[in-house]
Amino acid sequence: MTNQTSLRDRALAFHALHVPGRPLVLPNAWDTASARVVEDAGAAAVATTSAGVAWALGAADGDRVERERALGVVADIAAAVGVPVSADIESGYAGDPEGVGDTVRAVLAAGAVGVNIEDALYEEGAGPLRDVAEQAERIAAAREAADAEGVPLFVNARIDTFLRGSGDVDLTLERAAAFRAAGADGIFVPGAVDPGTVKLLVDGIDGPLNILAGPGAPPVAELAALGVARVSAGSSIAQAVHALVHRAARELLAAGTYDSLAAGLDYGGLNQLLGAVR
Repeated sequence: MTNQTSLRDRALAFHALHVPGRPLVLPNAWDTASARVVEDAGAAAVATTSAGVAWALGAADGDRVERERALGVVADIAAAVGVPVSADIESGYAGDPEGVGDTVRAVLAAGAVGVNIEDALYEEGAGPLRDVAEQAERIAAAREAADAEGVPLFVNARIDTFLRGSGDVDLTLERAAAFRAAGADGIFVPGAVDPGTVKLLVDGIDGPLNILAGPGAPPVAELAALGVARVSAGSSIAQAVHALVHRAARELLAAGTYDSLAAGLDYGGLNQLLGAVR
């Protein structure tokens, strides 16, 4: 992002991209190269995938990467692209609301203007989802930290009732209402792709709805017609890239051929894109 554009201006521009029926489409990135490629493809913003970032750092997804390492990637991406950046910060890289506030301040220092904060729990023996009141406190801490810095950070509250729970719509709407009241700007419900379910969520949530898209999900145009305001690819692009690495390596080692590599980006074009000065 250019130095002439303030964090506040970038945040306002990012907010304005969330339009029900004309969704912001985010092919999530995990490093500087993927972010520049995504931007070059025409993305209006770049969002990170916590899974992709963790894998690139040699770790597993699920609150297993230190805040400083993860946000170092965010800072590199924000410095490399000319569009707003949103950071997937998992459950906030902190054990308590105060720590979530610290994370948000670090996110802003890294140059990002949006965050995803999820309500999933990964500790052994814990339930799949954090208590709704506890999660609301964490979202409120994120909101307060950003507001204190004078930046309208877009706080996207991720609700894992479909990925890790029963997929109960009423429970999802209850959590969404609590998180919106705590200061969330948008609601992200990964795993909800059935058109009827998506429509119930759109109608029942007072705020922009983010849907996780990929194989098996409706096309973006259908999600737009349902009133979705944001469509994310999540980790699926990173997974596809790593699948290509696996296929190409197996082909080269087993058959000694190179067919898997035929559709690669042009070396010169990619080198020029990554070498361009912002």
